[in-house]
Amino acid sequence: MEQEVKVTFEPAGRSVFVLRGTTLLEAAARAGYIINTPCGGAGKCGKCLVRVTDGACPADSSASVLEADRLAEGYRLACRCRVENALVVEVPDASLFQSSQRILLEDSGEAQEVRPTAVKRFLEMKPPDRTGAQSDVELLRETVGPVAIDLGVLRALPLVLRESDFRVTATLVRNRLIDLEPGDTSDRFFGAAFDIGTTTLVGTLVDLRTGRDAAVSSRMNPQIPFGDDVISRIKKCREEKDGLSRLHEAIIGAVNAIAEDLARQAGIARAKICEAVFAGNTTMQQILCGINPTALGELPFLPAFRDALEMRAADLGLAIHPGADVTVFPQIGGFVGGDTVAGIVGTRLDRTPGPLLFVDVGTNGELVLAHDGNVIATSVAAGPAFEGARIVHGMRATQGAIEKVVADGDIRVNVVGNAKPSGICGTGLVDAVSVLLRTGVLDETGRILGGDELPAGVPPEIRRRIVPGDGQFDFVLAGASETATGEDLCLYQKDIRELQLANGAIRAGITILLKRVGLQPEDLKMVLLAGAFGNFIRRRNARRIGMLPQIPTDRIRFVGNTASFGAKRVLLSGAEKEYAAGIARNTQHVDLSLNPEFQMEFSAAMMFPEGEKD
Repeated sequence: MEQEVKVTFEPAGRSVFVLRGTTLLEAAARAGYIINTPCGGAGKCGKCLVRVTDGACPADSSASVLEADRLAEGYRLACRCRVENALVVEVPDASLFQSSQRILLEDSGEAQEVRPTAVKRFLEMKPPDRTGAQSDVELLRETVGPVAIDLGVLRALPLVLRESDFRVTATLVRNRLIDLEPGDTSDRFFGAAFDIGTTTLVGTLVDLRTGRDAAVSSRMNPQIPFGDDVISRIKKCREEKDGLSRLHEAIIGAVNAIAEDLARQAGIARAKICEAVFAGNTTMQQILCGINPTALGELPFLPAFRDALEMRAADLGLAIHPGADVTVFPQIGGFVGGDTVAGIVGTRLDRTPGPLLFVDVGTNGELVLAHDGNVIATSVAAGPAFEGARIVHGMRATQGAIEKVVADGDIRVNVVGNAKPSGICGTGLVDAVSVLLRTGVLDETGRILGGDELPAGVPPEIRRRIVPGDGQFDFVLAGASETATGEDLCLYQKDIRELQLANGAIRAGITILLKRVGLQPEDLKMVLLAGAFGNFIRRRNARRIGMLPQIPTDRIRFVGNTASFGAKRVLLSGAEKEYAAGIARNTQHVDLSLNPEFQMEFSAAMMFPEGEKD
């Protein structure tokens, strides 16, 4: 196995190990940086600017865009610069896609509004005169206006006012006073945005004055032991009396743990988080709120709510300020939930010249097509193959997972953490299958070929990796001497069938959306890849297996965790909240479970494409 190369990204100091020849754009994605690429990584726009501060990176490929003095200072285009040795790379904030200052299209010039519904104000109140004609509440309202006052604030009001000589900071949410602190604390004003996925949870602490991230924390969804996908969790709620309560308690416990970590990183108390926004798929949002999702498992797959839900933190048992305003994203319908609405908010899909296709791949794949002012959305049950589940040696993208496979006369693999491989994750699976298709080891039906069936051009090193299995052939990705388990790590025929099922569902869904508006794949101006899996996938390989339309790769863009980004936008602006509500109302929902074409398209999509474009 080839020794991988370490790349460290500043200012966060995150390090990853990658194969030589990997672009800095891809390495940055592995480190969690989604770099802006308006030209699709074609090296034309110059927006993916990074600075190499340690190590050598040839300037030739960036020279056509960057001036000589910038090149001499170490600046490079992340999409053009390839890693050949250890590097330290600085990523400017302006190069990040999810910069708080810009939306999807760089030339739109639209700035992120920072005007949250929560307000924090320093008050210098007039102390009561000797007549004592006014109550403390009346004195307070003289300064701050006719606000409602939470009971907890009222209980503390007399002491807080007098201990601070009537100099206090008020936190108001929707004309409701939820907190009163002595002195001027207006510079400490925080909210939290949560992406509650089926597999992972992400929380971001946001400074509500500036709109900047103050801390980020993530963890695996503790509901996974109850089932890998939403269908199994819906089934648990239906069949077990305490199923819903156990799932609800698990997610609330995890959210509170994330909130604790966010507060610890920022050096504040959790009670200082005065607003929270949640975005997730329909099932996750309902379970978060303690709403039984059973109806989502039965025709016609109806959600319990579509409009955004608003409540206080105490209503959910959240361990932030008990009076904090909590918003749960609106939903489009069925299995097209708040995370999809957040994705549209984050990318401005409906406001960008199209046609555009938004793809968020996970156990549930969400697809949105925007064309001529119309937005249509659907979801497909991709299953957990992309998460490494139901694959013999499958695993999530943690240390020891093969996450990249390339063919260069023989097979080379990139392993998360620069460790010996223990298994293969979703991106590695897509890579492996695309490599086998290109080398001729795999035919269009998904069958691993061997012996006389192999094309003449298959290199001998790759031929040696094809071994007899149980009535079929298996393919050895890493030999026993190379793996952490001491056994061959193989790709099996059943693994490929699992990928075909997931891949076929996504491909069929895209085909039906395009047909619905009379478009061909080549008509798409851009495909936006969202979500954790989408950020790490190799575009050319996803296109080769048919997951993505056969369009030039410079029209396929990574857009990061748009559920989290959209949630942050809503957290920071009441206008964004109204925008999200309009998206949910105006997006047309296509239910593929009721579509007679889906099974036909799905069957056709099980076959891999015969070839690919450059």
